[in-house]
Amino acid sequence: MGDAGPCVLDARDLRKAYARAGSPVEAVRGVSLRLLEGDFVAVVGPSGCGKSTLLHLCGGMDVPTSGSLAIGGVRISGLGDDRLTDLRRRRIGFVFQFFNLLPTLTALENISLPLLLTGEAPAQAAARATALGARVGLSGRLDRFPRQLSGGEAQRVAIARAVVHDPMLVVADEPTGNLDTATGARILELLADLNRERRTTLLLATHAADVARAARRVLYMRDGTIEREERCGHAAV
Repeated sequence: MGDAGPCVLDARDLRKAYARAGSPVEAVRGVSLRLLEGDFVAVVGPSGCGKSTLLHLCGGMDVPTSGSLAIGGVRISGLGDDRLTDLRRRRIGFVFQFFNLLPTLTALENISLPLLLTGEAPAQAAARATALGARVGLSGRLDRFPRQLSGGEAQRVAIARAVVHDPMLVVADEPTGNLDTATGARILELLADLNRERRTTLLLATHAADVARAARRVLYMRDGTIEREERCGHAAV
């Protein structure tokens, strides 16, 4: 990747257990992970291996049972709900398989939302969202509601929403899993382009080997642990 950038995510011995039928089940078992600025890392594994749980922990959407996690040097453990919410709003972007767009907002309003939540003026937020919408190929579609968009268009809205506030980390959980092959390939190319252009650190979960090959590092996960890591040898950003 060239010169190492600052550390964006530092996870050490993360564990997450859930109570099921009266006994705890560990979804994540002692995972350690360090991501630098501009990294593009894919987590690969079968359904139920713990990759979605790991992403939720790394994105601050869930808290570990044990272990430590820092994002941009800020340790998650001990943060109150308000501070954790503010950290997610300012430093993290999320992309999900089923888009998670607000159905009563237009594409432009969905993209603008993270800026408005951090206090940006509506006119400035709309201008930034419009420019980014054009960048991801949504010119002429920004006034449409989610129900009026194709799957690929909806995922482009979701990606634009995830990066419009210039987060240091974007967490993408199966971002191509609900799309046909050709549309999924275009979405993956868009994520890779944004990663290169903005040096936004990207952590992506997938069960598909062809999707993982777009990343520069691939972590193979099974039964809640990372079995091995592979470097894909892509050009440095």
